Amino acid sequence: MMTKLMETFQKLYGEGGEIRAYFAPGRVNLIGEHTDYNGGHVFPCALTLGTYGLVRERKDRVLRFYSVNFERLGVVETSLDDLTPYKEASWTNYPKGVMWAFEKRGYHMDHGLDMLIWGNIPNGSGLSSSASLEVLTGIILKDTYGFDQVSMVDIALIGQDSENNFNGCNCGIMDQFASAMGKKDHAIFLDTNTLKYEYAPVILEDAKIVITNSKVKHSLVDSAYNDRRQECEKALEELQQAVEIKTLGDLTEEEFEMHKSAIQDPVRQKRAKHAVYENQRTIRAVEALKNNDVELFGKLMNASHKSLREDYEVSCEEIDILVDLAQAMPGVLGSRITGGGFGGCTVSIVKNDTVDEFISSIGKAYQEKVGHEAEFYVVDIGDGARKLEL
Repeated sequence: MMTKLMETFQKLYGEGGEIRAYFAPGRVNLIGEHTDYNGGHVFPCALTLGTYGLVRERKDRVLRFYSVNFERLGVVETSLDDLTPYKEASWTNYPKGVMWAFEKRGYHMDHGLDMLIWGNIPNGSGLSSSASLEVLTGIILKDTYGFDQVSMVDIALIGQDSENNFNGCNCGIMDQFASAMGKKDHAIFLDTNTLKYEYAPVILEDAKIVITNSKVKHSLVDSAYNDRRQECEKALEELQQAVEIKTLGDLTEEEFEMHKSAIQDPVRQKRAKHAVYENQRTIRAVEALKNNDVELFGKLMNASHKSLREDYEVSCEEIDILVDLAQAMPGVLGSRITGGGFGGCTVSIVKNDTVDEFISSIGKAYQEKVGHEAEFYVVDIGDGARKLEL
């Protein structure tokens, strides 16, 4: 694969010079959804799926981008003097946004780049192809321009800043953090309020993580994602009149029930309830995994989906069909929507001897119910973003 990418790079941009290679993974969040911008905990892991980049430095200030995934767009050319978002710039707004965020912090780039990108994360699947591309760009810039003082946590924060303020999606830190900081065979138990984190081994013994792609694409920028965040911010303001907290993640379920009447709108009350209860579920789920109680972990995943469907209302018909089919199937310990919502993927914990049946029977039933097929990935947990040897 890398040989083919190298051939494509040289065909597009010419031979010669030092070409370097990098990789940043996508992520799946096992539990803790829509808590990352509410000061709560999340529990994502990096995947072995992700985004690859080949890069060569230029002597001028020109930037040239090419994506194998969007080859119909051809080479998109701009410059370091024009780091502004344009709709016509399509996917290149993501690397440009990271460059803009570096410049904003005083990290100046004095020459341009030729960049080729290829990713094997399904676009719009909710497995964080955009965060993967942002983190990839971050490690490329750190390595190319000698920004040695920039840490991997800084790269995650820069990626989030670029997505929030350059590309207009008000996401939390989870996706970029998981891509930058992932560790093989471990998930990251991250307190998004303090950025304190620990690696927790994901030992499922006789089970696998199976991701099911509904093939319903979503774009969080154009969806109700930002609305949910605003609803939670307003609910927090109302709660702060009644109880001394900084984030919704500061509350236990009992404290929330005691003070929830301060939230005047019933919809906002549901949104806040999800943020509080999901945070506590995530804390309990990590404890369950540490105790090798995979069954409890699965039950908490199921409860997470119910809350995301009913209280946060970020699921959709196709996703609910996949989850209902999975939860009803013997050998499935837990199943839920993962990612921002409004389509995308489910994540399920499936017993090893059930995986083949899971894929065939759910695939068939889903196609009959919705009229198109789903895609299944039995995934491994991989390391975070890194430079590759060519």
